[in-house]
Amino acid sequence: MGSLEDAYRRIEECLVDLDAGCVEEAVEDALKRGSKATDIILGPMSRAMDEIGRLYEEGEYFIAELLEAAEIFKSIMNRLEPMLKEEAGGGSRRTRRDIVIVLGTVRGDIHDIGKTLVKIMLQASGYTVIDLGVDVPAERFADAVERHGARIVGMSALLTTTMRYMRRVVEELERRGLRGKVYVLIGGAPTSPEYAEKIGADAWARDAVDAVRVVSRLVGES
Repeated sequence: MGSLEDAYRRIEECLVDLDAGCVEEAVEDALKRGSKATDIILGPMSRAMDEIGRLYEEGEYFIAELLEAAEIFKSIMNRLEPMLKEEAGGGSRRTRRDIVIVLGTVRGDIHDIGKTLVKIMLQASGYTVIDLGVDVPAERFADAVERHGARIVGMSALLTTTMRYMRRVVEELERRGLRGKVYVLIGGAPTSPEYAEKIGADAWARDAVDAVRVVSRLVGES
């Protein structure tokens, strides 16, 4: 019959193989076995995307494979989104719409899976999220902070070559006199708490669930 762990293993293997139908079947199997949507996304789906990112950096996968993997991931996100929101919000209707969070993947980086999940989880928790998309220059981050009165800037990067640009965003916020008005949160596979401190960010999040916790702490809700 198989187990939940078997279903998770199949999700991961099928996604790395870019087999959309197989991923969908394995996800449904995991749900039938009682898995939370959050556990599917942050477990086998995220591990698979990490492996795909590694294959890309090593030259075994190319942009086409990255885009195909992203489409599969997004289709599963669409399937699980109602459950993710329920799990993130605990079924409650918390209103935090006055707290604006600007999110973006930094310039030079086109990865948005992790950022998209963070957006969904934060929106589900009641925050207003302005998603700037991918390949975002420092000026657009700063413009969005000014325009929307954001309290938090969240930056994502999946590659070591692009995470260095995060410092440039912090510098632009400082140049415009905005740094003292916002918290800066970073995340992504190559980042770390130490790197956040090094570039002058306020915090680092391990994943989407952790990002909600960190945001809550930063704005004084926990």
